[in-house]
Amino acid sequence: MHRGNLDDLMAFLAVGRERSFTKAAAKLGVSQSALSHTIRQLEARLGVRLLSRTTRSVAPTEAGERLMRSVGPRLEEIDAELASLGELRKKPAGTVRINATDYVADTILLPKLAGILRAYPDIKVEITVDHGLTDIVAQGYDAGARIGEQVAKDMIAVRIGPDLRMAVVGAPSYFRTRPRPKRPQDLIAHNCINLRLATRGGLYAWEFEKDGRVLNVRVEGQLVFNTPAQMLNAALGGLGVAYVLEDLARPHIARGRLRRVLEDWCPSFSGYHLYYPSRRQSSAAFALRVDALRHRS
Repeated sequence: MHRGNLDDLMAFLAVGRERSFTKAAAKLGVSQSALSHTIRQLEARLGVRLLSRTTRSVAPTEAGERLMRSVGPRLEEIDAELASLGELRKKPAGTVRINATDYVADTILLPKLAGILRAYPDIKVEITVDHGLTDIVAQGYDAGARIGEQVAKDMIAVRIGPDLRMAVVGAPSYFRTRPRPKRPQDLIAHNCINLRLATRGGLYAWEFEKDGRVLNVRVEGQLVFNTPAQMLNAALGGLGVAYVLEDLARPHIARGRLRRVLEDWCPSFSGYHLYYPSRRQSSAAFALRVDALRHRS
């Protein structure tokens, strides 16, 4: 059936139910003359009179009543189904791919997204753990999560976590045979656990600051890892001194499994941000995820 036939039937039903061309025209948002013309065309096409018109009233004929009883409910079902499809369109759904470190995934993304995932079963999130500064646009990610200073200036960045601090830690067994360092330069004499940077392949120089004085110390040691989790485990095993996020070390410091040194040389720095290109289409699902992750101090 041609779409115009459906429009004509809807127009007829409106007039038949309202018993008035004036009211039906207002409801449909058309002129009374245009509506009258539509009904005349429908009657001519069907070869039967559908409405009985007088100067004071409009009423369906026998054929019109029959058409209203048979077609009316079906068109209402079509309208209801189209409305439900509209609701689906508005319902948040779809997959968002996020590139992040394991620390961000475990401590920020999963806890904060849990409520959204439970409330909206059609929302999906794919998290790829990556310690390099991956080009999220080139690799097809919708967003990335990194500390603020690592986010490119042309990206939209939304803070998702508080400021962070680093911590220099070692096991009590390690410090039983070695003096605790009093200043960053003292680390030269210690067995330090190094981190190999995924971005450049070199070893990370430990960064310190106190009273406006900035020091980058390249330490030496027997162990090198490419993720902080293994560095922490090695420190817990008494195999050296590690430089890790304070949040990772805090539970072990509280239990006495690690000792912290050089705390006054470890200032806070910008926390983690979710970032994405400015041309990213902000769908309802994507906007929900961003709002759920947003840090609220």
